[in-house]
Amino acid sequence: MTSLTIGDASVSAVTSARNIGAVLDETLTMEEHVSCICKSAYYHLRNIALVRKYLTQDATATLIHALVISRLDNLNSLLTGLHDYLLSKLQRIQNHASKVVTKKNKFDHVTPILKSLHWLPVAYRIDYKLLLITHKCLNGKAPEYLASRLVRYSPGRRLRSYDQYLLVEKRSNLKTYGDRAFSTAAPRLWNSLPLELRKCNCLESFKSLLKTHLFRKAFNT
Repeated sequence: MTSLTIGDASVSAVTSARNIGAVLDETLTMEEHVSCICKSAYYHLRNIALVRKYLTQDATATLIHALVISRLDNLNSLLTGLHDYLLSKLQRIQNHASKVVTKKNKFDHVTPILKSLHWLPVAYRIDYKLLLITHKCLNGKAPEYLASRLVRYSPGRRLRSYDQYLLVEKRSNLKTYGDRAFSTAAPRLWNSLPLELRKCNCLESFKSLLKTHLFRKAFNT
């Protein structure tokens, strides 16, 4: 169907549409959403680079966070399971941003720069957001329509995993879409966390512990 008639009006079909800031394409690849992020982020990066010599590193970092990193983080839980080639596009933005902040050459190795700024790489920022939402679901701080997608693991008899604060991992039939669903991706990530993190009920403590855990995992520290 290429169009839909409503009364006297004819509404044409489109391949993508914006909803609450996310650009959703017809196959949910998020390719157009990533393209929009890249276009906006590079626009701001070019403008910041033009005035970088007049700014302190702290002032530059503030601008970068407000105009660039915030775009990488906004709605990034929707990017779980993103194709590597799209994820690399977003990572290049963060790499470029880190070098603008620190005045490094474009050929400098980026890992030490990200580590010095204490910035989680994009893939880990996506995991961070999804795990944060999961924690809120399990502690009554998220909408019911999300919380209802998670099921706590409760074995029929008292096994070693009884008090491990695990979630039931659901199987999906579609690797491309099913594995990216919140009900599938969230339990898988949650169960991979150390027990200390899964047991933590305080949101602020969980945020701090989670960032430390992901930072060590990202940079093998």
